This record gives sequence, C-alpha cells and structure tokens, in this order.
Amino acid sequence: MKAAIILFPGSNREQDVLRAVEKVTGKKPSIVWHGEHTLPAGTGLVVLPGGFAYGDYLRCGAIAARAPIMDAVRAHAGRGGLVLGICNGFQILVEAGLLPGVLMRNANLRFVCRMQHLTVERVDTPFTSHYAKGQTIKVAIAHGEGNFIADGETIARVEGEGRVAFRYCDARGGRDGDANPNGSVNDIAGIYSENFNVLGLMPHPENLIDPLVGGVDGRGMFESLAGFKGSPDQDTFGHRCAGSSGGQE
Repeated sequence: MKAAIILFPGSNREQDVLRAVEKVTGKKPSIVWHGEHTLPAGTGLVVLPGGFAYGDYLRCGAIAARAPIMDAVRAHAGRGGLVLGICNGFQILVEAGLLPGVLMRNANLRFVCRMQHLTVERVDTPFTSHYAKGQTIKVAIAHGEGNFIADGETIARVEGEGRVAFRYCDARGGRDGDANPNGSVNDIAGIYSENFNVLGLMPHPENLIDPLVGGVDGRGMFESLAGFKGSPDQDTFGHRCAGSSGGQE
C-alpha cells in the first residue's frame, strides 16, 4: 500500500512512521508538506504523525486541522481511503472533524512519557487484523493532552457502534484508575470513524517495531495495513464493517 505522511511544522515523529512503514512494506512513504493541496497519486494510507504541530499553543491540532493539505485528507477519507492519526495526529483529526470528541489536558496536568499497555478491542479492521481480539500489547506514550472526552450521547454512540480501537490497561489487561495515564473516558486510547477507515490513537505503535528498541507490539498495526487489500477509492470496507459489532473478529 502506498503511504503518505503529512509533515506539519512541529511534527517530530514523521521519520519514526516512515521507518515503520518502510520496514514492514519495503516501500518508502512520501513526505507531504502541510502547505500542499494534493496527495500523491495512488495514495492508500495517510498518516498524521506525532509531535507539536504549529498552533498547538492555541488548542492542540486546531490550526493544523485547517492546513491546505487537510482538505485532500478529508476527501481521501470520504472516498474510503485509510487515515491514521497518532498522538498529535489524533488531536488534528478530531479538530478536523474526521473523528468525534476532543483531547484535553491529562487529568493530572502532567506530561506522561512511558511504556503503556493497551487492549485490542476488535480485529476486523484494516489497522488491527494482525492482532488477536482482547490481546494486551505494550507500546509507548508521550503526551500532555491525551484525555479523550465527549458528550454522553457521542460516547454512547462510539461504544455502541464498536468504534473503540484500544483501551488503556495494566499488564494483565485489567482496567483501573492506575492503568489510565490521562483520565480518558472509559479508558479510551483510540477510536475509529463511522466507516472504520480513519483511526486516531494517542499511543505510538511506530516506536515498537524492533526488538532492539524494546519490543515489537506496534508492528502488528503496520503489518495489518500492509496486508489490507481494499481500494482507497471505494467505501466497500466501511459498509461491510459498520454493521458489525465490537465483539466480532
């Protein structure tokens, strides 16, 4: 799958994502400057990497979400193309209206940087097919505004439609207050769009793809994306998956 990584002023994880995609697929992604208006022809996956995008001092992702390239990203998602937003990329996706809710300051008002366990909530998506349902994985987190919140109706809809991708947990998969690093409602670490072709998550799977740097639990996401056979110009996956529940594999 041909991938494009969006580079904003302040992005600092674009090379990590590039390495992860290239290591798994053997193909080097394109780096697309935020001021561009189009994506490379044939792009199947767009990645918004982590960092501190320009304008974050106003509200994380608020200015970056209005960059020229984001019109092309929204159009790509509207055609059923895959979009992955990691950390600051997740913040940009919610500000761009591609995902619901908002990312607020961590509950303890402190930046957190550590390894973190997650549960995989479903495995019938382009992002998670190489995991097992309910699997506990360990990846890295590094954020100060990762507290996902939304109004009660939105949370009920996201939960009811099985759109929670990952939840924070402990090493045994248990969920309690100590396992949640930022106060995110229902321990939500990542969510899907209505058609399951857009994923935003706070943790960094791109940093855990090589045993030399502490583990390979993030590799499954990129292997899943590399193996996805859907077309970026058709919404067939969204229609197939949207009707399924989070309990299906």
